Amino acid sequence: MHTPNKTPRKTLRFPVPVIDPIAGSRGPSAIRSLQSRTLLLAAPVIAILAWTVVYPNISVIVGSLADGARAWKEFFASPADREAVVSTLIVSVGSVIAATLIGVPLAFLLARFEFRGRRTLSAIATLPAALPPLVGVVAFMFLYGESGVVTRIVQHALGLERAPWSLTGLWAIVFVHAYTMYVYVFLFVSAGLERIDTTLDEAAEGLGASRAVRLRRVTLPLLTPSIGGAMLLVFMSALGSFSAPYVFGGGIRVLSTQIVASKLNGNLGLAYVETTVLALAAIVGLVVLRRFERRRSYAMSGKGRQTRVVVTSPLARALLPALAIATVAVLLLPHAMVVLVSFARDGAWTTQVLPPEYTLDNFRRMATDPALWVPIRNSVTMALIATAANVVVCFVAAYLIVLRRFPGRRLLELLVAIPWAIPATAIAIGLASTFNRNDPLTLRVLLVGTFWILPLAYFIRGIPLVATAVEGSLKQMDPSLEDAAHGLGGSWLMAVRRVILPAARPGLIAGALLAAVTAVGEFVASIVLYTHANRPIAVEILAQLRSLAFGTAAAYSVLLIGLVLTITLLARWTEGRMARSGSPVGA
Repeated sequence: MHTPNKTPRKTLRFPVPVIDPIAGSRGPSAIRSLQSRTLLLAAPVIAILAWTVVYPNISVIVGSLADGARAWKEFFASPADREAVVSTLIVSVGSVIAATLIGVPLAFLLARFEFRGRRTLSAIATLPAALPPLVGVVAFMFLYGESGVVTRIVQHALGLERAPWSLTGLWAIVFVHAYTMYVYVFLFVSAGLERIDTTLDEAAEGLGASRAVRLRRVTLPLLTPSIGGAMLLVFMSALGSFSAPYVFGGGIRVLSTQIVASKLNGNLGLAYVETTVLALAAIVGLVVLRRFERRRSYAMSGKGRQTRVVVTSPLARALLPALAIATVAVLLLPHAMVVLVSFARDGAWTTQVLPPEYTLDNFRRMATDPALWVPIRNSVTMALIATAANVVVCFVAAYLIVLRRFPGRRLLELLVAIPWAIPATAIAIGLASTFNRNDPLTLRVLLVGTFWILPLAYFIRGIPLVATAVEGSLKQMDPSLEDAAHGLGGSWLMAVRRVILPAARPGLIAGALLAAVTAVGEFVASIVLYTHANRPIAVEILAQLRSLAFGTAAAYSVLLIGLVLTITLLARWTEGRMARSGSPVGA
């Protein structure tokens, strides 16, 4: 009889090497070469971003603490600055509430119900995003200002001696923001609704839950990430908004306009303090909304199945198309008004409801007058330079963040995200305080007063747009594809050209599109940093408004809208062309 051995076995444990999924099964020498190449790529990108993004902000903070924190004492003792802080927060929170109240119901209406005119309304609903910020403000001034078309129509209809309202103050700023920023909420919530499986709602209904309970317990929790992201974007945009407060503030101070006023008055110390406070408010808002989003996040299993309810009620079938037509008219009115006024003769529109005389002189003068052509050439040139720099730097940064593991990766992630959390006014003041003289020892280069200061500002503003878009595309690529390309004998450059670039192409084109559109219509940073020689279109529009040349200002606005649409169509054409002739890896 065999007696089993009772001696306990010894388990032999061997150290298991941690294999980087990107490195695959490469040998030690190949891995060392890969790490060296990664560090060689990461070092200049981190240096560029640290120099252009972090250093100016540090310069602002240091400048605010000069003279024994005198500027901080002046800030806390100033009633105007206290008013600016309170007004900024009111405008930001009010804009979030107003944009959410418009965007969420509109998204539910177009995503959950099928009715006549839904497709048209869905296409028109995003049109406000095509209006550059200053152009949208100009359109609202022509429509709802004290001498606007809608204002005068109501005044004549009611037989009033004065305008029925004055589009000034905090409510006016929130009103303008609601029109231009509800698109963020609408797009985010619409995308969230497309991913929600409506069978969950049907299951809750089968268990006896009412429509209100299903909305509160099922749909809204699943939409929390989308709503939170949209609210954050609206809050950040409203916090740093300059155009609407500048035109419609009516004496109301906000931090963005207060910063520019302090700079123009020569009180740079106070401007640095106000810039620091604005940046801190943005960061606090970012942290609060992110914590809310994390605490209220929900996950959904399954691929999702979206169904729309066909409207069968006779009353609803009659009212919804009429409501859609009215909504389309309201959304198109600012665009139509800018186009109409662009043909108005300067000086002829005084007390009439509509411009009494129309002409092509505004566009003819822009085409023939070299001085009027300068802002157009400046905007296009600076936007192209900034976008090209964004494409190169952000592609490398996204490649390193997504497909590489190296010391400093978290730092690089932070560097590409910082410009998103810092308002444009704060970025502009930081650049003005840093690149105002040549001093190699302190890494300062004189750019203020030159052509290059604005492309640098546009480049910084576009970093998070391009980097985030490219990261999204690269995260959908299997990292082993790059290693497979090396295994087949391809060089690193060959792998980048044949594997990485095709995979990054959708995000690269989308990010470049957003960066170019933002740069060509940029106004906030431009108003702080421009000179007469490099003035962009947005600044020229403001100059024409100040001189009461409404027709010329509107003609510039139409041209700016045309540039935005041209860039959009060109980007989509390029993407389609590259998709047809590109590598299947990027498909």
